[in-house]
Amino acid sequence: MIRVLFFFSFLILGSYSYSQKQQVTWGEEFKLKKGSGDINVLFSDETGVYVEEEHITMGTYFVVGYTVRESATLVKLDHRLQEVYRSDFNQELKGKNFENFLPIQDKLWIIASEYNRGLQELIIHIGEINKKSGHMMGAWKTLASLPKADKKDQIKFRLFPNADSSKLILISTSTGKEKNTFQIQEFDAKMKPSSKVATISNEFESKTYQLEDVMYTKDKRIILVGRVFTFETGKKKKSKFLDFVNYNIRLYDEKGKQTGEINTNINGKWIASTKLMLGKNDELLLASFYSKEKKGKTNGLLVQRIDPLSGNVISSAEKEINHSMVMKESGENEEVDEDESKAERKERERMAKLENDEEGFSSFMKFRDIFYTQDKGLVIMAENYRFTIYESSHYYSGTSTTPSQRTNTVIHLYECGEVVACKLDSANQISWLQVLPKAQKEYISESQISSGGGPGLSVYFSNFFFPDGRPYYAGFMATQKNDQILLYFNDHHQNANVTNANQSVSKITKYAKSDCYLVKLDIATGTMKRNLLFSNDNQPTAMPRKGTIIGKNLYMVGKTDRMIGKTKIAIGKITSK
Repeated sequence: MIRVLFFFSFLILGSYSYSQKQQVTWGEEFKLKKGSGDINVLFSDETGVYVEEEHITMGTYFVVGYTVRESATLVKLDHRLQEVYRSDFNQELKGKNFENFLPIQDKLWIIASEYNRGLQELIIHIGEINKKSGHMMGAWKTLASLPKADKKDQIKFRLFPNADSSKLILISTSTGKEKNTFQIQEFDAKMKPSSKVATISNEFESKTYQLEDVMYTKDKRIILVGRVFTFETGKKKKSKFLDFVNYNIRLYDEKGKQTGEINTNINGKWIASTKLMLGKNDELLLASFYSKEKKGKTNGLLVQRIDPLSGNVISSAEKEINHSMVMKESGENEEVDEDESKAERKERERMAKLENDEEGFSSFMKFRDIFYTQDKGLVIMAENYRFTIYESSHYYSGTSTTPSQRTNTVIHLYECGEVVACKLDSANQISWLQVLPKAQKEYISESQISSGGGPGLSVYFSNFFFPDGRPYYAGFMATQKNDQILLYFNDHHQNANVTNANQSVSKITKYAKSDCYLVKLDIATGTMKRNLLFSNDNQPTAMPRKGTIIGKNLYMVGKTDRMIGKTKIAIGKITSK
């Protein structure tokens, strides 16, 4: 799997309590392997917390060089976040590439891949891990073999649990084919096939279809969510680019036969973003933002409840949304102070203009979460999100004694703006529309030097098979607790009192100097309250967006890089009481 590498070594100790109902604890110090990659909290049981740590190790050594492969370490912590054991799987993974650890029901598995050049197939291996000791139980087993039609093909695959997390689903595809073809198979808790391989094809060219999501229901129904593009002519002669056309959502039975298609089109409107999720009672929830003009502002919201067997719409709501619908801050209609300063008057006029602004929201709105409410309504949460790639190259011609060099640099820019939350009641009417302003930017730079002007970095684009785990520090995590939605995120300390759409915000780019906040959104009223959880000055910088909710606890990783000295790493636990 493609990963972005981290390099870190230590975890620090700390414990803080900032609010009456939120307690923050940072675990004690433990060492991580040199050259470590990403670190993730996997799951928790009655005995402790399990952490996945990836690292690069040597694959094959040659006289003139060597290859590298991904390996992994499993770390178990007790509920006080003190280390219980550490298991390194370098020896077991020799000749294989680590993919991930995967908990299914009460068992823990390790997944690895291996390419057989003679048979030209990718073999997926699986091994069971004893959770008490952290060691493998027995030898590797072959989960599946994925053949190549041509040696130039690239096999992509992904493993994920089904709707109730009782089974494992494998989906794979080959990039060499002109048309899109996907193979899907189900495995039971003992990792034995519980269905035959379902082969699904569509009529789109491989370059014009992008798989965005796959769902597998308890009834073995398969749902593919794809984005369809078309080639358009650019400003320069002979230049072409892919332009988004629409979403394509199709339903299939366990044999791969298409049983239905969900229509996401709205007459006279342009769909900008869509999210499909499995809801309560096995119904499908579809949420879409639309614009009145192509690539224009987001002007409306479409929400549908759909029967997953037939694809028929159970209920549908199409609502226009704009800034004038956003909840207004209490006390804003007070009489104007005759002695107000010029700056105060300017700010009051700016806020009044925003209150009456009937313009739509950003065209880059992206759905994040959909929550059910006790009154059979929904809370839909989205974020103004934009991802941009910048590339640059510098060539050094060299001298008679030094070779030429080319330095290739790729900068990934993640911009995470305001959060938009909307409450729909059981009759699909908008109860409230709320905006939480924020302005987060995160830059991730990768450079590579190649001698003699050879090839450099390849630009990394995320997709369903290689999901992007970034940004690390920007964005937010949301979870539901009783009658509230809890939002965790890093922000500028000057935004400590920002809870209203009309308030201006300071942009945050230096996350080591940021604060981590909790915003409580009341589901009934839409009002928000902000609390400071901790300052990132005092411990490794938190990554709230990558947090893992386990029971009443939120686990998150903290990491602070240093130019001089060792990188600081921590695992934190936020307990809601």
